[in-house]
Amino acid sequence: MTCQATSRYLWLLFFVFPSTTTENLEAPSFQPGILYQYRYSLDAQFSYLSRSSWQRSKVQAEALVHIHLLWRNVSDAREHLLQVEIHNLQVHHKPEHKKNQTNNSSPSTDVSPNTTELQQPIFLHWYNGKVEGFYENKATSPLTLELKRGLASLLQFQTHPGKKTEEDISGSCQVTYTASEDSVQKTKDLHSCRRSKFGFSCVNKIFGLLWQPTSKSLYSMEGSLLKSALAEENHVISLSLKSSIGVNITSRQYLELVAQEPGSKELPEKSLQEALAAILETPQPTDIASEPFKRICKQCPKLRNNLKSLGKKKIKIDVSKASTTWKFHRVVQMLHDANKRDIVALLKKAPENMVSFYVEAAVAAQSPTSLMALSEFLDFGSKKQTPLLEKFLYAAALSPRPSTELFRLVLDKMNGKKLSPAIWETGNLVIGALVGKLCQMKLCGLQEVETGMETILQSLKRTRDNTERVIYLLALKNARLPETIPTLLLYAEEGSAAVSAAALSALQRFSTQHITSQVKMAMNRIFHQIWKLYPKTSRLIAAEILLDNEPSPMDFINILLATRALEPEMSRLLLSKIQSILQSHQHTTRQMIKGVLRDPQINNYYVLSSQTGSSDSFSGPLAVTSDIFSTYDQTILFTENGLLRKGSTSFNILSHGHRFQVAQVVTEVAGFEGMFGGSADDEEEQELMAGMSSVLLDVQLRPVTFFQGYTDLMAKVLLSSGEPTTVTKGNMLLMDHQQAIPLQSGLQTVITVQGGVGLDISANINANLWEQEFQTSIKTRAAVIMDFRAEVDAPFFQATVQSQSELETAINFNAFLHLSENLMCLQMTEENGSCREVFSVFESSANETTTVHKGRKATIPGRALPFHRANSEMCRILHANTE
Repeated sequence: MTCQATSRYLWLLFFVFPSTTTENLEAPSFQPGILYQYRYSLDAQFSYLSRSSWQRSKVQAEALVHIHLLWRNVSDAREHLLQVEIHNLQVHHKPEHKKNQTNNSSPSTDVSPNTTELQQPIFLHWYNGKVEGFYENKATSPLTLELKRGLASLLQFQTHPGKKTEEDISGSCQVTYTASEDSVQKTKDLHSCRRSKFGFSCVNKIFGLLWQPTSKSLYSMEGSLLKSALAEENHVISLSLKSSIGVNITSRQYLELVAQEPGSKELPEKSLQEALAAILETPQPTDIASEPFKRICKQCPKLRNNLKSLGKKKIKIDVSKASTTWKFHRVVQMLHDANKRDIVALLKKAPENMVSFYVEAAVAAQSPTSLMALSEFLDFGSKKQTPLLEKFLYAAALSPRPSTELFRLVLDKMNGKKLSPAIWETGNLVIGALVGKLCQMKLCGLQEVETGMETILQSLKRTRDNTERVIYLLALKNARLPETIPTLLLYAEEGSAAVSAAALSALQRFSTQHITSQVKMAMNRIFHQIWKLYPKTSRLIAAEILLDNEPSPMDFINILLATRALEPEMSRLLLSKIQSILQSHQHTTRQMIKGVLRDPQINNYYVLSSQTGSSDSFSGPLAVTSDIFSTYDQTILFTENGLLRKGSTSFNILSHGHRFQVAQVVTEVAGFEGMFGGSADDEEEQELMAGMSSVLLDVQLRPVTFFQGYTDLMAKVLLSSGEPTTVTKGNMLLMDHQQAIPLQSGLQTVITVQGGVGLDISANINANLWEQEFQTSIKTRAAVIMDFRAEVDAPFFQATVQSQSELETAINFNAFLHLSENLMCLQMTEENGSCREVFSVFESSANETTTVHKGRKATIPGRALPFHRANSEMCRILHANTE
C-alpha cells in the first residue's frame, strides 16, 4: 500500500472511531540498541475560500526520520532521552497555474533550504509519550527549528483516555484522548492554546477575523511501539464583515515505521542531566512552543528613497478616492520601518496640503519612531498648527488599536499647555475615546488610563461652566465605562438643558446589560417629569433609552399612554418610533410590544392614532448579507410652529452579535419661533442657534456651532459663501490585524489584514427667511480599501495568498422644509459606486518562483433609499410647486 493510500485509510478511521473507550494501551516506549526508521511526510494547501483551482498553493515534503533511545531511567522505564534526526529531505512543489505564472517573486526574506541544519539532531526528554524537554546541540535558523518543533509535537501522545493540558508547537493547549484496541485519537482545542503574545487586533470585533480551527491526530500502536501517526489541521480564517474573503489552510503530517536496525548503545549515565551533559555542550532546553516572526520585506519601498523626490509643490488629492486610500496604506507601511529623522524630514518637507495626510499616516503606523517624530513636530502651543493638531487628535481617537505609547503622547501634549478652545475640547473628547478603547483592550489598570479618567471626572465636578460640562460629559460618552453611569445620571436629572442632553446621549451609547433598573427609573422620571420639567429633546432621549433596552411592559404602556397628553409633534415622533420597532425584526423590544398590543384596551384608535404634525422616526436596511445587517436611521423633530428642532441621521452595522455605529450626524436648531411670531414651545426660552454634533466610527467628535444669536446669524447669512461645513475629512485605518497561526507541521503562517478608509463628510443648513424655507444637506463620500494577506514560510518554501479590495461610494441626505405650506421632504440617495478585487498567489521554492494575479471589477448602480409613504407624497407636492 502506498504512503498516500495508507494516509487515506488511517484518516477514514476518524469517522468510524468508537466513542467508547477500552482498557488502556501499553505505555509508548522505544527499545535500546535499535535505530527506528520512519518515513515522514508533510503537505499543506493554502487556498482562497472561493476554492477556484488557480487560487491555491500546495507543497509536499518527504524525509526519513531516525529515532533511537540514548538513555532511559533505570528506576522508571517510561522516562526516555530520544535522539531524532531528519535525513534525505525532498520537496515536491509544482505550481498549478502554469498558464498565468510570471517570473516576478513576492517580497520576501532571504531564506533557503539548509540540509546541514536539518540533519542536526534534536533531543527529546520523553516521559510516557509526553515531551518534557526539547534540546538542540547547535542553534538553527528559526524556520528550520519550527519544522523540528512540528516533528517533536507529532511524537507527543498519551495511550490512556481523558483530557489533558499539553505544550507543543501550538502552545499550552487542552487536548482530549480516546483509545481503542490498538489506536489513539487526539483532538486538540486550538482556541484554548496559550503562547507568547504576537501581533495585534482591532478593539471592535466587527473589524476582526473569524478563525475556525480543527486539529486531530491518529496514532497506531503495536504493543508499546508507535507504528504510524497521522495528524491533520484545518484553519478557516475570514473577515467578520465579509466571510467570503479569507483563506482555508490544510496541513497534514504522516509518520510510518519502515525499518528497525541495530543502533548505538544507550548511555550509561544514571541521571538525565548527566546524559544531557554527555551529548550537549550547554544542555539548556529550547521552548517547544512556536516563536513566530514577521517577514522582513526586502523589496518594499523605503521612506528615505521617497524623500528625494519630495517637493513643495501642492499635490491635488481627493480623500474619497480609492487611489488616495491605497497611497495612505503604502505610506503607513513605509513609516513602520522608517527612522525618526526621516519621518520628521517628511513632515517638514511635505507640501502644505499633504502634511495632515502624513500626520494621519504616522499615527496609523504607531511605531516608536513615528510617535517620537510626531512629538517633535507637533506644537500644541501654536495657533498656526491648530487644524493639524485636530487632525492628529482625531487620528488617535479613531485608531482601531491605540497603543499605550500613543495615549501617553496625547496626554503629554495636552498637559500644562495653553490650548485654543477647539483643541481643548477635541483633546478631552479624544482622551475619553482612548480611555474607552484601552479599557476594552484590558488595559484599564494602567496608571495613565486611571489618571486620564480621574482627571475628566474631577474637572467635571469642579467646573461651573455648562459648556465645559458638556465637553466632559461627551468625553465620558466616548469612554463608555459602566462605573461612570451614576455620574451621568446625576447630570441627566439635575443639569441644564444642554448638560442634561449631553448626559443622556452618553447613557444612550451603553449596551442593554448596563441599562439597569436604576437607570430605567431615572429615565422614567425624566420622561414623565416626576421631579422637574425637562426640554422635550431630553424627554425623547429618555424614552428612546427605555424603548431600546428591554423595557418592562408597564414602562412601555406608560410611554404609550403618555403620548395622548404630549404635544402633537412629540407624540407623533414617539408613535413613529414604536412603529419602526415593530417593523424591525432585529429589535429586541419587538416581541414585548407585540404582546402588549394584543390587549384591545391598548391597541385601539384612541391610543395609537397619529397626531397631526411632521415629526418622524424611520429605520431602513442599507445592506443585508450573510455577515452584516446595515441600517440607516432617521429621526426628525419639529416645533409646534412647523420649524425644524432636531434632526438625526445614523448608519449602523450589526455583525455576528456585535453592533457598531459607523456615523451619526445630529443637527439642532432653536430660537426661530420668535422670528415668525410664535413662542418657544420648550419649558425654557431657547437662544437663537444652529449646530451639529457628529459621531464617527463610534467616536463622538467636537460639536460644531453654525451660529449663536441673531447677530451671528445675520453675519453668517450676509458673509456666507454657500460652501458646506466640513464635518470630517481625512484618511484612517478601519482594520489593523496581525495573527500568527503555527501549524503543527512546523510551517509558519502569519495573517495580516489592513483596511483603510478615506472619508469626506460635509453638512450645510440653508435658511431662506423671506421664503420661509429651510434645507439641511449632508453629503458623505468614502473610499474603503482592504488588504488581506496570508504568508506561509518554511526553509524550503514560501507562499503568499493575498486579496485586495476597494470600494468607492457616496450618500447624500437632504431635508427640505416649507413653512408656509407645512411640507417636509426627506431624500436619501446613493450615487453610482464602483468596486474592484484583485487576487494574487505568490510562490517561491528552490525550483522556481511564480506570481499570479486575477481580478474583477463592477459598478454599483445608484438608488434612492425609501422613507415612509407620506414622505413620498410631500416630496411630490414640493417638487410640483417648484416647477
